[in-house]
Amino acid sequence: MDPIIVEAGVLARALEESLREAGASDESVEACVRALMHASLLGVDSHGARLVAHYCRVLKGGRVNPRPAVKLTRTGPAAAMLDGDDGLGHLTAYRAAEAAVEIARESGVGAVGATRSSHFGAAGAYARAIAEAGMVGFATTNADSIVALFGSAKAFHGTNPLAFAAPVAGASRPWLLDMATSSIPQNRVLLYRSLGRELPENVAADAAGVPTRDAQAAEMLLPLGGADYGFKGAALAGVATLFSAILTGATLDHAFIPMVGSQDIATPRGMGHFVLAIDPARFGGTAVFEAGMRAYLDALRASPAAEGAGPILAPGDREWAVEAERRANGVPIDPDTAAFLRLS
Repeated sequence: MDPIIVEAGVLARALEESLREAGASDESVEACVRALMHASLLGVDSHGARLVAHYCRVLKGGRVNPRPAVKLTRTGPAAAMLDGDDGLGHLTAYRAAEAAVEIARESGVGAVGATRSSHFGAAGAYARAIAEAGMVGFATTNADSIVALFGSAKAFHGTNPLAFAAPVAGASRPWLLDMATSSIPQNRVLLYRSLGRELPENVAADAAGVPTRDAQAAEMLLPLGGADYGFKGAALAGVATLFSAILTGATLDHAFIPMVGSQDIATPRGMGHFVLAIDPARFGGTAVFEAGMRAYLDALRASPAAEGAGPILAPGDREWAVEAERRANGVPIDPDTAAFLRLS
């Protein structure tokens, strides 16, 4: 089935309406739509508009608090903890990013852990928010077990993303890296199921741990690095768990209620996040940082491409090009999401 193309403004309004119908507060709606549109516009379709049906389901079911009272507690000169009150993870994470930036303006570095939260979509949305405030940003979260350990036939870690962003002087968009520590995100599998497409090789496995390209048969993901180097992705997934769950006291990956497939949509999952903001002015200085980023990116993009390859891109370059194209020509969404949003 082919995707349906929707103008960005129309899609954003449809997302807002569906979340309001599910009972979400104004601030929850604003944060969720902001994060979903970030992903959909940048081509991260697995974490974009297609997630709204799930969010509405768990808002109505009681797993997610539609009107949370988010609370920040300063725990040190450069640290804080944020209680998300079991609300939408997007609101929790954006609030954490805002607090991290405020703390970094005081102390040079701002580290904020978040607990009692829920799925927050694309981690890059929050690292980006920090970079747009003029700081170097890091955002991560853990998630329920869906990724096998290296050499294992059982899921253990979540997809556990690591996202980094940095401002670039003279550019309207930051340097941005947002990567899962699994071969692909689980939502990519769900998207391929909806579209009836076959998965790439060595990214997912069936219930016995055997690699499969059948999205319907995929029961777990494989760690980043594939059959030979998957130990790297598995270890990086542990980094996300360390920062977002162990450090904060949130639910560990293997103890989560599954995001999808569980009959229990009333019990909060207690997800944890972690964000970090670093003020360049407190290190080498703003001018030094700006010059260094510019020189670095200019040299990177000027690197010669291998024969038959395209131009050399920095992290974020592809995404910003996709955003420009989608703002001009519309955002593709899968048929299931289009039907849920009454756009088909």
